[in-house]
Parts: sequence; structure tokens; C-alpha cells
Amino acid sequence: MTTARNPATNRGQRWLQATFVAYLVALALVVFLPSKEAGTVTGFVGVIAAWLAALGLPYTEAAAGVEFISNIVMFVPFGGLVAFLWPSRWNSWRMLLLGAATSTFIELTQLLIPGRVTALSDVIANTSGAVLGALAAKWLLGRQQDRS
Repeated sequence: MTTARNPATNRGQRWLQATFVAYLVALALVVFLPSKEAGTVTGFVGVIAAWLAALGLPYTEAAAGVEFISNIVMFVPFGGLVAFLWPSRWNSWRMLLLGAATSTFIELTQLLIPGRVTALSDVIANTSGAVLGALAAKWLLGRQQDRS
């Protein structure tokens, strides 16, 4: 015997699915555009690095730090949305592997895109972001269950 799902739960699940698809499209635009176009989309790294340089930090190091942090932030929604969409299938190791595999796929694909540069630090940052997002989702889901 099957149990009917709550219509509000179904709407919430569809909303999460649509959000995840929109996120993946935006992520693909950022990571798969050729370097000239990607620089237009992600030019904020240079802007923030310039601000930090005006405060006395060396520009090159500031830009590297901002890019690393940006890669973490870019993957937090990935981990969070995956954990919200499939909470019973999520655990830290699976998210670590999924984040690393997804990021590695992106970096290997970027080898084929003119002007794009691949880096192990991107895989580390992206994977960290995915795990942080999933941990945040798990924490939020736990709080929601505590209130029920």
C-alpha cells in the first residue's frame, strides 16, 4: 500500500528541483564559458582583489584568495540542494566524492576550452563548498525535525 504525499511537500520538492536545475545552468555558464566571456561574468574577483590591494594586500595573493573563496561559495548551493533533494541518500563521504567528481569533471572539461586554466585548488575549493553546503542543509533539516 502506498501513502499519498503531502501536496505542500510535492510543491516544495518541485521548487527545489527547479532551483537545482537553474543553479546547474548558472554554474555551467560560469565554468564552461571561454576565458574572455568568463572574465566578464566573474570579473568581481579582480574588483575585490583591487579593493584588498588598496588596503595593503599584494594584488596577486588577494586575487588567488578571493578566487579560492569564490570557488567554495560557488559550490555551497550544490551541496545544500543535493542534501535537501535527497536527504536519505546523503552522508559526508558521498558528498565529498560527489563534489570532487563534479569538480574534477569541470576541470577536465575546461582543458578543452580555449583560455581556461585548470587547478587542483579549484577541485579542493569546490569540494569543500559542496560539503559545507550539505552540512548546512543537514543542520537545517535537523532543526526542522526538532521543531516537528
